[in-house]
Parts: sequence; C-alpha cells; structure tokens
Amino acid sequence: MSETIYDVAIIGSGPAGYTAAIRAGQYGLKTALIEKDNVLGGTCLHVGCIPTKALLFNAELWDHLKGAKEYGIEGVDSRKLNWAAVQDRKAKIVTKHAKGLEYLMKKNKVETVRGFGKLTGPAKGGVFTVDVTNEGKTTQLKAKHVILSTGSEARMIPGLEADDKVLTNIEILSLKEIPKSLVIVGAGAVGVEFASIYRSFDAEVTILEMLPRLVPVEDEEVSKELARVYRKRGIGFHTGAKLDKVDTTKTGVAVTFTVDGKQQKIDAEKILIAVGRKPRTENIGLEKTKIQADRGFIKTDEWMQTAEPGVYAIGDIVLGTPQLAHVGAMEGLVAVATIAEKDAKPIDPRKIPGATYCHPEIGSVGLTEAKARELGYDVKVGKFPFSANSRASIVGQHEGFIKIVSDAKHGEILGVHIIGPQATELIAEAVAAMELEATAEDLMWTIHAHPTLAEAMLDASNSVYGLAINV
Repeated sequence: MSETIYDVAIIGSGPAGYTAAIRAGQYGLKTALIEKDNVLGGTCLHVGCIPTKALLFNAELWDHLKGAKEYGIEGVDSRKLNWAAVQDRKAKIVTKHAKGLEYLMKKNKVETVRGFGKLTGPAKGGVFTVDVTNEGKTTQLKAKHVILSTGSEARMIPGLEADDKVLTNIEILSLKEIPKSLVIVGAGAVGVEFASIYRSFDAEVTILEMLPRLVPVEDEEVSKELARVYRKRGIGFHTGAKLDKVDTTKTGVAVTFTVDGKQQKIDAEKILIAVGRKPRTENIGLEKTKIQADRGFIKTDEWMQTAEPGVYAIGDIVLGTPQLAHVGAMEGLVAVATIAEKDAKPIDPRKIPGATYCHPEIGSVGLTEAKARELGYDVKVGKFPFSANSRASIVGQHEGFIKIVSDAKHGEILGVHIIGPQATELIAEAVAAMELEATAEDLMWTIHAHPTLAEAMLDASNSVYGLAINV
C-alpha cells in the first residue's frame, strides 16, 4: 500500500465520501476510500436517512389501513403489526444499498481501505501521508489530495448517556418493540420524523422544543400548520421548553422541564435526544495542518478547499452548510471536479432543498417570508391549499399548502415552502425553477399535468398574482 500514490484519498464513506469517490473514479483519478466501519454508506445509510424513511413508509401504510373502510377495503379491523418484520424489511433495504455501494466502488475502480484515517501533516513533495489504523495496526497511505468526509454524530445533552431508555437516532432505530410512550427532545427534522413514526404506531408522543415553534428553520406558516396537524394526530408538544433533568425510573424515564416559568414533569418509557449533530473531526490530525476549525466544523472556500493546500472538506463537517446528505454529495462533486480541473459550480446556499419526511411532509428551498422581508425585499406571496387540489382528494391527504415567496418587482422566486402530500418530491420543481432563474410568472405559464399534486405549484404561482384558478 505504501508504494502506491493515489491521486485522491477520501476519509469517510457517507453520501459525501462515496459520491466523491465515484466521481473521482469516473474522472480517471486513482482513488482510495478510507472507511473505519466494515460497511460503506455512513450514518445516512445505516442509522439515518434510509432506515428512518423506511420506517416512515411502514407508518404511512399502517395509517392507510386504519382508514381502509373509507377506501372501500373491509376486513382489516383485525390487522396486526409485526414489528420484527418491519425492522427486518428496513434492514434488508439498508443491506441492499450497502452492497450496491461495494459494487459501485469496484465498477469505478475505487480502492476501499478499511481503517481510521488520520492526517499526518502537510504534503511533502506534493504527497500527503495518511495514517490508517485498523484493528490496532497502523499503515500509511500516500495521496496527492485528501478529502475529509468524516461525518457527524448525535449531540447528547450533558449529563446523559445513551442506553436502553435514553436514545439517539441509533438506538431508536433498533428497538425490539414499540414503546407505549416516548418523549422527544428537539423538534427539528429528526424529532418530528420520529414523532410521526411512533404516533402512527399508537405510542403516546410528546415533543419538547427549546425554540418558539416546531421545525424552527422552516417558514413560520409551515410550523403553524404542522402544529395544527400534530395536535389533530394527538402528538403532544411544548415549545419554548427548557429541559431540566431526566431521571431513570423502573419503567422508563421521568422528564422534568420548564415552560413559561412553570416546571412540569412527564413519565415515559423512552426519551429520544434529537438536538442536532456534532462534527466528527476529533483525532483526524487537523492540528498538524493549517486547517481552521470552529467548534469542530472545518472552514472551506466555495470549492471545498481548506486552508491546508491539497486538503478538502465535505459533508457534515463543513462550517456554514446544512448537515444534509444531498449537500454533502454535491460538495463532494465540487471538490473532485476542482481536483480534476474540470468545470464545477459552487453551491448556492439559497438553492439547497430541505426535506422532512414527517406526515404531513415538508419540503422547502430559499428564503422564508420573514427572512426575505428582513433582507429588504418587497415581497409578494402566493399560497395554495392542498384541500383544493383534486389529486390530494384522490389520495386522501388534504392537509397543508404550497407557498411561494417572490420579489414583487421582478417576480424572482425567493423561496418555496411546502407542507403536505409528497412535499419532499414536489420541492424539486421549485429548486429547478430557482436554479434556472425562473420567475413566478414563468411557473404560471408552465403546463402541469392534471390531476397531479404538482398542479398545486401552478395554482400557487398564479396565486402570487391573485389569479389562482381553483380557490
């Protein structure tokens, strides 16, 4: 291994790392992908995006069965949930895609190296040396460029440790049975998704959020609509809530928290801590380089280059970009194109879609209405409810809306915010429109197939000008 000099060594095989590796192989670069675990795919594939969405799909099916009579399907009152089979299906999906990644590495001539990768310092003679430790044995790998994509892990509240009652995204995905009651700390994407899953399976769910509203990064009207629907679904929540302490009891946990100066207490079987993720940049040799870190996050330029020439950072460890799999993947493409001296385009933060797979789903891109006004735009808003969309009626999902935030003067689309059926799919049209600098008027004259959920985008764009047809 020491005799080979790679064009690029990538440390970490999550969506950022494996995407970078595949593209490097496509460009003909001699590539090594270093991974500390025995499987490729990182958090997203194994204990994040993919298994969570598999459970959400099961939960959606279960909810449909609850209302089967409305669809003319009888005889399902005696339905029984086989939780072990649900977990097994989830595991099979993960395994399938992990094997797919192994195949893609071979197809693109990427060498997979097992072990924990660590920088040893700046390049010498244009070549970096990376220590790779596997099962206590350290070898060295040489490369002309290094891409750091070591990912992130769940933040834990000080004083708490993950166990069978205090859970992170890892433990909650492998529960042997559905808890009767669950407290979730944090109402971001992870928190509201797990709230949705376990409420569908009839757990008593309570969310505690420190900030004033659910999904606080979303447009305020989206937060308001999600709160309305969650109340309807029987999901309890407290916003502006400060967690005081968590005590372990014989049957679970006792959670003490304060809202509006009044202390309250909830007993539950489990508690999920979903208060964000911290970058995994400890012990990877940053201190031996010029790389600048802020709270563990790595500073890069728009081409993903760090302050250490030849070293790039992508994914959840990058300072100032959202910790989203699709962002990391695109950062990987930008970094590799830069290394290979190919055409590349820096990421525009305003054109990054957010997708939250709770029910109802949330998809968003660009500026919220409040942020657009704060930045001084003369804002014009169009909004269309799914209750007036025929396809939404057909699929029995009437909650939510599409909201377009535009600049009144030129019709520039500043942001699009969706809550409702298939929002995570529908948001792609808005991202493409913004990427191509389409205006709300352009959308207004774009023919949308009927009957589709996507037609709601057409009505929302017409609504910007007060001309929506279906309301």
